[in-house]
Amino acid sequence: MANRVTRTYVATIRNHRQVCEDLDSLGFAASKLWNVARWTADRIWHETGHVPGHAELSAYLKNHERYADLNAQSSQRVIQELAEAFQSWYAKRQNGDETANPPGYRKRGDEHPRSTVTFKEDGFKHDPKHNRVRLSKGRNLKEHWSDFILCEYEPDPDATVENVQQVRAVWNDARDEWELHLVCRVELEDVDSPGERTAGIDLGISNFAAVSYGDETDLYPGGALKEDEYYFAKERAKCDDSRSNEARRLDRKWSNRRTHFLHTLSKTIIEECARRGVGTVAVGDLSGIRERENGESKDWGSKGNQSLHRWAFDRFITMLEYKGEERGITVETVDERNTSKTCACCGRKDASQRVERGLYVCEECDTVANADVNGAENIRCKLEDAKVPPSPTDDSSVDRSTGWMAQPAVHLFDRESGRFTPREQVADCKP
Repeated sequence: MANRVTRTYVATIRNHRQVCEDLDSLGFAASKLWNVARWTADRIWHETGHVPGHAELSAYLKNHERYADLNAQSSQRVIQELAEAFQSWYAKRQNGDETANPPGYRKRGDEHPRSTVTFKEDGFKHDPKHNRVRLSKGRNLKEHWSDFILCEYEPDPDATVENVQQVRAVWNDARDEWELHLVCRVELEDVDSPGERTAGIDLGISNFAAVSYGDETDLYPGGALKEDEYYFAKERAKCDDSRSNEARRLDRKWSNRRTHFLHTLSKTIIEECARRGVGTVAVGDLSGIRERENGESKDWGSKGNQSLHRWAFDRFITMLEYKGEERGITVETVDERNTSKTCACCGRKDASQRVERGLYVCEECDTVANADVNGAENIRCKLEDAKVPPSPTDDSSVDRSTGWMAQPAVHLFDRESGRFTPREQVADCKP
């Protein structure tokens, strides 16, 4: 039985010169509609004290003249993106991030920048035989009722563009041209599991991921993310206006680099699991990391709150899940309570045994381990115990000797190659 998944393929536009002007008009129209929706949301916020959602904003704007500049579904998507941006800003403020700014207006002096335009099912028609896609214009931008934009695209050689569910016209600042993002429904045949072994992953900030396979471990520091955060925050502080085009460009670049880091790391871990015959991966459930048991938000300090909010663990777990699905690997979340306090060798639980941030020393059995690795092994053991409860009289447990828990293989993100590489082979890990 095949599994249906969604994939996005980026394609260049072969007839860019012929369609660029029309795409510009749609991109500018999307920015104008965003600004109208931004002003409306701000007015609702100040008058009512609540952040308007997508449905409320759409009800206000569906008869506005700017709404008809785009296909109806394209206009709805612009408003939805703004509503999501406002909700994200509001969530950051509630989590203690006082530096978070609400979404700004899309303007560059007297001009509007080119915004992404999304075309849903009734806004495009795909011709896979000739690699063409027909994009709808809004009523206000049509010269006659059948007016549309016909884009001829060049897909990635390895991509099979079929069952297109959505098309996005995206302006690429680096290449100074439009490109198409084709969102396709892909059917994956059932894949056999690589094996019956299990792995445990402990997620963190200093070390983004520690992976235990039961006899060896890999450590993936998050230094590259921290360096990017410092670098882009410093560059952004140089902008006179936090909502300026330069500030937005820096935000986009920062976001793209963070996304690339997460994709690369999740792919690397899944590939390593498949190579080792791992069929099931356990990840600590961090859904309540930002809240106390009474539901109140935890206060990690000003810097801690900001780092924690940017800690995209839920997004990373989603990436692990769908990448694992392609390789026949199941990803499960398990309760990580006490995994950082408990010795993975003897089971003694004592918070004081984590003597330093990266060091765990057990007073009961003298185990010395990397603290994050110890947590990852406990997470792995929780999954194994849930699958096959251990017998009290069974002495054939896995040997968790101090060596592999104390000296994990460290992999750093190499910016030159864009991949994770053993620490001794990294050429460039600076931003």
